[in-house]
Amino acid sequence: MGFYADRLRPRLHDSALGPRVTGAIRERVCAGLAGDVLEIGYGSGHNQPHLPAEVTGVWAVEPSATALRLSEERRAASPVPVVVAGDDARALPFPDDRFDAALCTWVLCGIPDAALALAEVARVLRPGGVLHLVEHGGAPDPGVLRLQRLGNPVNRRVSGCVLDDDVEALLAASPLAVTQLAHWYEPGAPRLLGSMYEGRASA
Repeated sequence: MGFYADRLRPRLHDSALGPRVTGAIRERVCAGLAGDVLEIGYGSGHNQPHLPAEVTGVWAVEPSATALRLSEERRAASPVPVVVAGDDARALPFPDDRFDAALCTWVLCGIPDAALALAEVARVLRPGGVLHLVEHGGAPDPGVLRLQRLGNPVNRRVSGCVLDDDVEALLAASPLAVTQLAHWYEPGAPRLLGSMYEGRASA
């Protein structure tokens, strides 16, 4: 990775997805997690303060060394231990049926093969284990979706991800069974940036 992607982009994500903007969403998405939890795209650890007491540990998959350095203070302050355990969600270094739950927040849009990552999540979840997620994705409104597609080249360079991920289709094609999925626009954000999908899917 170049200097921007390696050093600066993780700091951009750390700021843009910080607690002032995303704290309430993270609290909601993390609710109900318990046991051993796999988190793909751990980032700088913004979910850590929102983990319920029932979580016994987090196994973090994160490709950015800078993001992990930014997460050190949050990990140290948390009663939930974190194992940094991989850097590629498409090839998870865990046996089948290893985890009680999984967590994914604003991650799939930046994975080159998100379908493979979801298949890997399904593989390592125990039967009945649940993936908790929130993702930005393609808007249901055609006009907004056109703007997202026009904005993708710039967004890829700046944020490292696409704006128009078809989250519903990705989940439907995965081995996971969707149990909840809601779409909403983030208040105060431009719709092309603030189209969100939040839900849960079970193994």
